[in-house]
Amino acid sequence: MSSALFTPLTIRSVTTPNRVWVSPMCQYSCEDRDGIVGDWHLVHLGSFARGGAGLVMAEATGVLPEGRISPWCPGIWNDEQRDAWARIVRFIKDMGSVPAIQLAHAGRKASTYRDWTGVGTVPVSEGGWQSVSASPIAFPGYDEPVALNAQGIADVVAGFGEAARRSLEAGFEVLEVHAAHGYLLHQFLSPLSNVRDDEWGGNLENRARLVLDVVREVRRVAGDDVPVLVRISATDWVEPEGWTLDQSVRLSEWIREAGGDAVDTSTGGLIGGVTIPTGPGYQVPHASAIHDGAGILTTAVGMITEASQAEEIVASGKADAVMVAREFMRDPHVALRWAAELGVQATYPPQYSRGTFPTAG
Repeated sequence: MSSALFTPLTIRSVTTPNRVWVSPMCQYSCEDRDGIVGDWHLVHLGSFARGGAGLVMAEATGVLPEGRISPWCPGIWNDEQRDAWARIVRFIKDMGSVPAIQLAHAGRKASTYRDWTGVGTVPVSEGGWQSVSASPIAFPGYDEPVALNAQGIADVVAGFGEAARRSLEAGFEVLEVHAAHGYLLHQFLSPLSNVRDDEWGGNLENRARLVLDVVREVRRVAGDDVPVLVRISATDWVEPEGWTLDQSVRLSEWIREAGGDAVDTSTGGLIGGVTIPTGPGYQVPHASAIHDGAGILTTAVGMITEASQAEEIVASGKADAVMVAREFMRDPHVALRWAAELGVQATYPPQYSRGTFPTAG
């Protein structure tokens, strides 16, 4: 039986065996607070590759020490971190999946506690740090950030470039720039968090300047063969005052022109207390609008939990791949299960050949 979901997708020189992709999931599990990944990350990400995912994307990884969401988040600003990632990348490749990494700077949402150890900003006395942003406007419940100056902005762009270089040295085959969920690049995009009156504030072109500078720098480092994705929040869910879908379509056109290959489409995260109309596939219309309006590949994410649902999203052209997180947490073999439910023959590790899912039809 044919399936759009289990058709390979080629972007530049990289081909994923299917379009069931693992969305980045924060784990807050670098217990030494040094940004170095370990056994948890190997088993966590490796299980999804073993389970048939076409692409496995590592969680938001700090391009600078102060760019981590929490002291327990991973980084890739030094060679020791790079080498720790390389071990995980090798296993993902051995399982037949494509290894990807999400490069991130949390901005004003940095230096926070992980959910199970506290709430709010980690103080400097406990290993936290001063956060930065587009403007000195705090995320609710967090400490006020310091607005980045021109040198600080240049350092962020350079940090993304150096992180991209180390990611490629570690063996990652796809790079994603994190410009969503209220983190630093999103903070520059949205007028709710960016009230600057210089070349990085005010009109849409100025607010998009940092994101596009980062994309161009990552593309420069990546060369012509490596896919570069950009995750954005298509809306703040505060219209017309905040970031909107129409602005996202325009931004996505600029991302394509700057060398980005696909827009990983999410929503929200910039401010608290916003009512979001969630439901199965609730963000798919945003991915579809960007796909059609900007002429760029998109991925859809958010409450995609069924094989038939994922198949319809891809087969109808609403998105080119689906990004799945919680369903992979519930079942690391969800890609193999969905293949069976859609009547597609899948390749299992030989060690698991006696535990295959019964194929429909």
